[in-house]
Amino acid sequence: MNNNVVLIFAGGCGRRMNSEIPKQFLEINGKPIIIHTAEIFEHHPNIDKIYFVVLGEYIPYVKRLVDMYSLKKVCGITAGGETSQDSIYNGLKYISEREPENSVVLLHDGVRPFVSSQVISDNIESVKEYGSAITVIPKSETTIISKDGVSVSDVTTRSETYIGQAPQSFYLKDILSAHDTVRKSENGYENIVDACTLLMSLGMKTHLVEGNVGNIKITTPEDVYIFRALMQFKENEQTFGLGKTNKIGSQYNLMK
Repeated sequence: MNNNVVLIFAGGCGRRMNSEIPKQFLEINGKPIIIHTAEIFEHHPNIDKIYFVVLGEYIPYVKRLVDMYSLKKVCGITAGGETSQDSIYNGLKYISEREPENSVVLLHDGVRPFVSSQVISDNIESVKEYGSAITVIPKSETTIISKDGVSVSDVTTRSETYIGQAPQSFYLKDILSAHDTVRKSENGYENIVDACTLLMSLGMKTHLVEGNVGNIKITTPEDVYIFRALMQFKENEQTFGLGKTNKIGSQYNLMK
């Protein structure tokens, strides 16, 4: 049986957050961010299993969190590596020892706790149809390119530019094979920032999936305030049914 699995990577130490603990373990609304994220996949009907890759010293803590919050779909936790791509590779290798090679694997940031259920479903369907899924949202502002940081080198066409999000999803065998190839190359992970750039470096095409605007990545202290605002929106939506009538919720598809 081929499963739909998610690899939640949370191996960073959160220097930009200026926190004593990694940002993924900060408690907001009484719950660590990583748990807010994991619960979205825990409750999604098409996700079969959840795996974590975290800082090695935090593995026992994450195990306690999994028990505390009754995350039944979590099937494994492994340690990250020196870089984010090393961490993801470690996670993929760990999964490959436990899941069929034709399983769909969604790669998701542990600090993106607002990905919508529809985006998750669309990622799975995109992999089955096209072999990949890169979650994006259209850019709403003009992108200016400057090669020297002083003057404008180019201005891109807004209709052709997007903001990358997560998840990024693939068949397990394909993304693991791509990592193996890049790791053996002369430049390794140089200039590789995510799975999309990794596959592009090998000349492989990837398919876009529309994301949701509220699917932010919590990186800075300012993002925490946005997190709290989105949580309040979500609670109001559930309590008062704002998602059915409120134009903001409908237009920007923040949660659904």
